[in-house]
Parts: sequence; structure tokens; C-alpha cells
Amino acid sequence: MNESHAACPMTVSVVIPVYNEAGTLPTLLAKVLSRPETTEVILVDDASTDGSGDYLRTLDGEPRIRILFHAKNQGKGAALRTGFAAAVCDIVLIQDADLEYDPDDYPALLTPIFEGKADVVYGSRFLGGPHRVLYFWHSVANRMLTLLSNMLNDINLSDMEVCYKAFRREVLQKIRIQCDRFGVEPELTAKVAKMRLRIYEVPVSYYGRTYDEGKKIGWRDGLAALWWIIRFGLYPR
Repeated sequence: MNESHAACPMTVSVVIPVYNEAGTLPTLLAKVLSRPETTEVILVDDASTDGSGDYLRTLDGEPRIRILFHAKNQGKGAALRTGFAAAVCDIVLIQDADLEYDPDDYPALLTPIFEGKADVVYGSRFLGGPHRVLYFWHSVANRMLTLLSNMLNDINLSDMEVCYKAFRREVLQKIRIQCDRFGVEPELTAKVAKMRLRIYEVPVSYYGRTYDEGKKIGWRDGLAALWWIIRFGLYPR
């Protein structure tokens, strides 16, 4: 381990679910690996059809990189379930593959855990970090879903649906992910809330994409998230 990694008080597994992100993967992976906090990167290809899997196969054997493949597309939750099970480091951090989130925010996300203040850290796109200005109604829906999640789970997050979440690995070992798709965000939130863990929230930057640029989440996912918030808020187990 080089000096930059040795300086980090704990090891970090970065789990990246991948589905049809061939255009962003090389840049994203270079940024993730450039961060001194990154100990290992686990990429889970969820049966991509755009060549993402072919690119990932060229990285087989590269230092700090592990690649796992799904035979059929299952969704983000399923990819995270696979990645979490493979992680071996002290901390597990979720990273999307689409360049909407910047790995330069890793220090902010990890410091509360490094310092022993937190068990789980959420990023937030609404606490003052730089962000691309895009869809008004997406923002409204996000805030409404977060509000309902907060009410049912008795917490005060500002951005429940954010990608950037970091966990002590022993926390994830106590959670069985049931949602295969984007419902994994409210599911994780409900389950860590019910465990009465120390949850911190920090501002992160956000460079959102338009649908023409490849954004995947839509209104059906919002309705599904509403169901999962109610489902896990009332019956977390």
C-alpha cells in the first residue's frame, strides 16, 4: 500500500453498479482510482448492452479493481446487493457510474466515519454544494419523497434519494436488501434508521444529466419509491 493509502485511517470499498455507461466508465474509473481514500473498486455490470461489459473485461487483473457480472438485468438494488457481499474493507461507499457525482467529495463523505462520529454518511445535493440546474419537478418529487421517508423513519435527512452513501461494513452485513431496483434508496434509509445508527449528512456536488444525455430514472421509479418508503417505513423487516 502506498503512502497516500496508508495515510487513510480505514480502508474503503467503492461499489459501482453499472448499466449501459460505456461512455462515462473510463473517466469515472480514473477519477475513483485517483482518490487516495480508495482501497478497492467493485464494479457490478448489470447485463449492459452497450459495450460496458466488454470494457470492464479489459480491466480484469488490474490492481484494486474487481469486476462482477449479472447474467440478466436486475436493477440497481440487485447490483448493490452483489457488490456489498463482495466488499471486504472497513467502509463501503456507493458510486454511480454516470459522472453525476464527483469522487472529489470522498473526503467529506468519509471523514465523519474516519473520526468515529458516524456509522452512516449521506451526501446531500441540497445543502449548498455546486449543482447543475435542471428539472424543477424532479426536485419537488425528491423533497416530497424525502419528507415522507423522514416522517415514517423519524429522521431529518434533506436528500434520501442521493447516490452518495457511505457505511461501516458491519452495518451492511446486518441488512438484507430486498429491492432490486431504485427502491433500494428508501429501503437502506428505513433500515439504517430503525437500527438507531449515527447518521451524518454532508453537502456534495451534483452534475445531473438530461434524458438525452442518458438519465435513466423516471416517474415510474418515483411511484415505486413512494411504495417502498411506505412499505419499509411501516414494516422495515
